[in-house]
Amino acid sequence: MYFLFDNLYFPPVTEADEEGILAVGGDLSPERLKLAYSRGIFPWFNEGESILWWAPDPRMVLFLDELNVSKSMRNILNRNVFTVTFNTRFREVILNCQQILRDGQDGTWISDEIVESYCELHNQGIAKSVEVWQDEVLVGGLYGIDLGHIFCGESMFSKVSNASKVGFISLVNHLRKENYKLLDCQIYNPHLDSLGCREIDREEFMTILNSK
Repeated sequence: MYFLFDNLYFPPVTEADEEGILAVGGDLSPERLKLAYSRGIFPWFNEGESILWWAPDPRMVLFLDELNVSKSMRNILNRNVFTVTFNTRFREVILNCQQILRDGQDGTWISDEIVESYCELHNQGIAKSVEVWQDEVLVGGLYGIDLGHIFCGESMFSKVSNASKVGFISLVNHLRKENYKLLDCQIYNPHLDSLGCREIDREEFMTILNSK
């Protein structure tokens, strides 16, 4: 495991351990974050602990044509229960992702420093958000890093049933129209699996990442 200091550097992703941890330490400056995502690396750690940088193998992704929309979700989308916008409330979205209560989690990995760093990346046009509205109230959304051919999803929240799914599906439809290659979902979870995401070898992911 590599220990980072002030220099902007990451070791090759092949040096990650079996869990997928590549490096420890460093900072969350926009410059380091941009370098990390461009190399297939992302931060994920508990608040108050050292920064952990991940490059897992396998990698959870969604190939956009493999999106799975259930019959009940198609009905919700067709009834226009929600309104979806893009990049209109980035700070509100990331703050909701930070504050939302999640089953099995006592805290959040989205520290105040992460909020400020990603908001700066949003100001630079790199971090982007999806907002889901119901009766003009923000009830769901997600944010991530836009690499131009891959969108790296970071976190999502939902205050009413299905709001985050609507945001996810809307994002995928947008990325498909813009000819993105895939949506990076980082690490397996059953919710993403139900939407059509699957695990691929890190080597395959890196080949796609580097084929701009």
